[in-house]
Amino acid sequence: MPPEIAAAAEADIEAVAEQVFAALADPTRRAILAALATGGPATATDLAGRLPITRQAIAKHLAHLAQAGLVRAEPGERRRVRYRLSSAPMQVAQQFLAALARDWDGPLGALKDHLDRSGTGQPS
Repeated sequence: MPPEIAAAAEADIEAVAEQVFAALADPTRRAILAALATGGPATATDLAGRLPITRQAIAKHLAHLAQAGLVRAEPGERRRVRYRLSSAPMQVAQQFLAALARDWDGPLGALKDHLDRSGTGQPS
């Protein structure tokens, strides 16, 4: 893959991961995602019946989750919009974290080896 394309792909992954992490930073949004994961697709009204917040607050949080791509709005019966989980952005965020962890594994292993060799790696 040419370096320009690789850099653009990495930037896209970072942008998606940033949106996912921002959306997940709020405990109410995490509760909405958990409710959708356990109960399946639901309307804002359905979710308000399951969670201790208003339908208007649910709708606001669903808009943030939709912007991050974590939920998808689907037209339902009688003009009601149902929200369904979308796992693709979460998988991108997991890939981002896995790459970050791999980047740290080498330096941390080298530091551990250095400390073990110098004798300062022993707990006191």
